[in-house]
Formats: sequence, structure tokens, C-alpha cells
Amino acid sequence: MEPSPLRIVFFGTPDFAAASLRVLAQGRHHVVGVVTAPDKPAGRGQRLNASAVKTEALKHGLPLAQPLKLRDSDFQNLLQKWNADLFAVVAFRMLPESVWSLPRLGTVNVHGSLLPDFRGAAPIQHAVAAGETHTGVTSFFITREIDTGSVLLQRGCPIGPKDTSGDVYARLMEAGAGLLEDTLSALAEGQMVGIPQNDLMSGAERPAPKLFRQDGRIDWRRPPAEVVNFIRGMHPFPGAWTTLNGGTFKVHEGALGSAPNDIGPLKPGQCHTSSGQWWVGTAGAPILIERAQLAGKPAMSASDILRGYRYPTADLGNQGH
Repeated sequence: MEPSPLRIVFFGTPDFAAASLRVLAQGRHHVVGVVTAPDKPAGRGQRLNASAVKTEALKHGLPLAQPLKLRDSDFQNLLQKWNADLFAVVAFRMLPESVWSLPRLGTVNVHGSLLPDFRGAAPIQHAVAAGETHTGVTSFFITREIDTGSVLLQRGCPIGPKDTSGDVYARLMEAGAGLLEDTLSALAEGQMVGIPQNDLMSGAERPAPKLFRQDGRIDWRRPPAEVVNFIRGMHPFPGAWTTLNGGTFKVHEGALGSAPNDIGPLKPGQCHTSSGQWWVGTAGAPILIERAQLAGKPAMSASDILRGYRYPTADLGNQGH
């Protein structure tokens, strides 16, 4: 006999979460409520923009809440009225215990890494920047300490040698949606026993803290492979950048390669440009800039930038950073 469908309240905000909500709304379980961030002003006119999760919820006619404060008594009363068996969280802010402890089956989160590795707000960027060739998504129970609850299910995903964090994000977004659906089905059947993360620790786990614009600054003093991986990991957010003639210079794509013999050794950040190629020195061999963006200009190939740029291109950064 098939178990009864679960009553689910879904928490999420960006498109990464909207993909999971889309799958749940079309599945066998009942999404009895959706919680997302309040609309935010954006653009020159500061018009209010709805989150991707709100847009998806409205498509399916699902009850919606957009609380400013998660501890607000009216919001918590609404959660109790929805009478969910379980809360499902994907890419949402930290929940207080007065929220995540409400449902009888607990609260499940989907995280964009193979926990306990890369705990934190930016697991995808950190994994790509570290040069990993494999990552994944994890479902786990929320507990008091962030990203530390018992692991339920995991699904792996490859990282290609040229993948950016944006590429991996799109792949994990779909994997996470399927993983959440499988997790809820297993919990409904009463067959799921979580594994404490302490039992999975090897001692080699890496943190994945939130990233800000300043974190994207390229350090040309690092080895070439690390610089290229860093550029991949920071794209599209927060963006890898350096400075050129005092202005911000965003680097969208970099590559390892065999520099022409006439270049000679380049110091970190020192450049050599010829035949439409833009080589930059690192702690080892120089790397090739393939795509970049001058301040106030669209992104374009390095050869196109060099064709129209009329200022010196001898150095990037300040003393290699």
C-alpha cells in the first residue's frame, strides 16, 4: 500500500530553489504553503521584483508567505495553520529553531555540495575554485548548527575542466530537485535513517563561506592552474577581477597553454600581448586570458579588447594582486 502524501511547506528564493518547487508542485506530495523573500526593488526605477520561487508558486496557485521576520508571531501562527508534516528548504536564509522544529517529521535542507565537505553559503564556487572534478547535492535534517544535521541522500555530479560555477550551478539545480523528491518519498515511506555528519568526517573537509565582490580579486602570485580554477569558480558571481590602469578589469575566462618562446619569463601580473593573445604571468607559467570585460564595457574576447584598447597593457593588478 502506497503511503499517504506528505503535507509540505517549501522555503526558498532563487531559481535554484524554484526548480525544486516546480518538481514538488507536480508530484504526489501536497505543497500546502510556500515561504520566500519579500519582493525587492531593482533597476533604475527601483521596481519591486518577485523572487523566482514566488513566480513559480503563483504559477501553481500555491499559498504564499513573504515574512520580513521569521520569528514574527503572525507568520509562525500561519505555519501552524498549514499543519505540515515536513518543511523543505532550498537556498533560503537561516531558520530559527522556532520554525524548523515545528513539523512532526522535521525540516529537510538541500545543499549544493557533498556534505560535510564545503559547508557554507557558497559551496559551488569554492568547489570549482579548488579544482575539484566532482561535487554533488546533499539532503539533510536541519539542526541548531548550520549545515551539520544528519545526511539523508546524496547525488554526485561531475565538474568538467572548463566548467564555471555557473555551469555547475545549473547542473546541481536539476539534480537537487530530483534529490529532494526522492528524499520526501523515502521519508513518507518511513525508510530513511540519517547518517550523522560526524561519522562522515575525514578531517579534510573545507569550508565554503559566503563570497563578496572583494573575494573575487585575482592573485597572480598563485600557481597557474590555481589562477585558472579561481577564475572559473568566481564566474559569474562574485566575478574574478583585477585592475588595469587603475580601473576594474573583470576576467571571465582564462586558460593554461604553451606560451610562445619569445615571451620569456613574466612576473606575476606582468603581461605580454601579441597576435591577439593576452598572456599574464603567475607563480609559474603564464596563463592566457580568453575573455574579459573593461569597466563600463560588455564582456568580449581578449583579441577584440586588444584590437580597440589604446592604453598600456603591461601589467594587471598591483604587485601581482
